[in-house]
Amino acid sequence: MYTQIGTFDRETAVTNYAPLVKRLAHHLAAKLPPSVQVDDIIQAGMMGLMDAANRYEREHGTQFETYATQRIRGAMLDELRQNDWMPRAVRSSQRRIETAMSQLEQRLGRAATDSEMAAELHMTISQYHELLNEARGCQLLHLDELGGKDTEEQYLDRHRTDDHDDPLKQIEDQRFRSALIKAIEHLPEREKTVMGLYYEQDLNFREIASVMSVTESRVCQIHTQAVARLRTKLSAWIRNS
Repeated sequence: MYTQIGTFDRETAVTNYAPLVKRLAHHLAAKLPPSVQVDDIIQAGMMGLMDAANRYEREHGTQFETYATQRIRGAMLDELRQNDWMPRAVRSSQRRIETAMSQLEQRLGRAATDSEMAAELHMTISQYHELLNEARGCQLLHLDELGGKDTEEQYLDRHRTDDHDDPLKQIEDQRFRSALIKAIEHLPEREKTVMGLYYEQDLNFREIASVMSVTESRVCQIHTQAVARLRTKLSAWIRNS
């Protein structure tokens, strides 16, 4: 991506890494409600790619792909924040699951099964699985949410600007990392498998479904339940730390 005289070719960089934008957008869209248009995420990502190409300096010591990936993801998340991508129904479903899971697992002293969660919520298994589908938009770690004590409805409006509550500094904290690793290790085996394939192997839900011989919808449900379990454990850890 450099010209004959050794300067960075910005136009070539944008052309070559456009497929990266689409891959990142589809990967992110899998965790969002169906109402979110992937084309909007791609458009924001392309803006991030062009910004990365304009700002990139080889002297900084970072590979362009690494630098561009950070810029692309940042632009996509900014777009989602500005448009408050998480509908009230998704937040409500997410809270119902996490509240029931926290209460149930405190009583049981172990991970709750689908049938136990359904009973706790006074639902059938089918209704519980539908609730998991409704909560599809929840993320693995809303670090800015976990870092604050605000209980207002608008999750995406809850951002801290001081260093003490900076989400990046929280994730870099070794104690938090240890708590996250421990929480993942204690996930039920199927949930651990989905999280590993999704976050470590970078497979999408359709590919995971093929590997596990289940439907894509079932993978989504397992992922949502794993996310709720991790968020419950990490929220408790932060309150007690």
